[in-house]
Amino acid sequence: MKAVRIREPGGPEVLEPTDVPMPEPAAGEVLVRVRCAGVNRADILQRLGRYPVPAGSPRDIPGLEFAGEIAASGDGVSGWKTGDRVMGILGGGGYAEYATVPAVQLLPAPEGMDWTAAGAIPEAFLTAADALFARGRLRAGECVVVHSAGGGVGTAALQLARVAEAGPVVGTASAGKLERIRAANLPLDLGIERGSIESDPEHLAGAVRDRIRGAGADVILDTVGAPYWSANIHALATLGRLVIVGVMGGSTVEADLRALMAKRATVVGTVLRARSTAEKGAVSEDFAHRFLPSFEGAEPALRPVIDRSFALDEAAEAHRYMESDASFGRILLEVP
Repeated sequence: MKAVRIREPGGPEVLEPTDVPMPEPAAGEVLVRVRCAGVNRADILQRLGRYPVPAGSPRDIPGLEFAGEIAASGDGVSGWKTGDRVMGILGGGGYAEYATVPAVQLLPAPEGMDWTAAGAIPEAFLTAADALFARGRLRAGECVVVHSAGGGVGTAALQLARVAEAGPVVGTASAGKLERIRAANLPLDLGIERGSIESDPEHLAGAVRDRIRGAGADVILDTVGAPYWSANIHALATLGRLVIVGVMGGSTVEADLRALMAKRATVVGTVLRARSTAEKGAVSEDFAHRFLPSFEGAEPALRPVIDRSFALDEAAEAHRYMESDASFGRILLEVP
């Protein structure tokens, strides 16, 4: 089968289309004919040699999510059959024509949705949902701040917050991406330019308190990390929760613990990829029960935001585009 492998750690040029052996599903797994694979920041880190893959996942084939059809099943799989349209998260190996997936991590692809849209759902929406509700304990009526609101996780989080009747919803991004968020009709009560946060750690807190809610933010979803630490702590309400799902800007901070103590705040770090199969299965099951129906219907409440897609053998170009930080929403690889 055709796949894109990482020849050696390095830039996008080390991604090379090649032929590799077909994987075989073990007990509890299915073999999926991949039709679309998502491109994620974790794929870039893996390509650079800075993100160890989970045990049992391909070390040289990136790809954390897919949409496709079940081609075969291993022993002990029930509830799924050959030909079923599915999507889900992977430990790796999604940049390929076929991939093996634990059956508990499968989600049914929404009825009538094309492969590109289905492939844009799993990693972004499961990450956002788990971070907001399981880790951040976001409740109806609570104020939430979503950093990098124009990214895949960000655009998913904005929508999930509104579906869960949280609000006000605050998003931070570049001025251009804030405009695109509004043009796309995504939920956003207040947009804050990221440059203002980087130049003044108290700007975020002031904007939230003055223009949205005097008490501050109940939940902050952060994919940036170190540069936003001080701004986040200032902006949290008493008993607020800061959920860190990425450290694109850096991972080391100097913290004033008294500020956390005074607010009785909670800081939670989380990743999805490194969890056990059972944990990923539980996240997938909860998401399917709570949110999957919202992708269906003539006017769905949830929809993936897609920037553009590339052919599988254009994976290097897809990585270059993601690294340019010009994208809005998801970047995908179409598998012929």
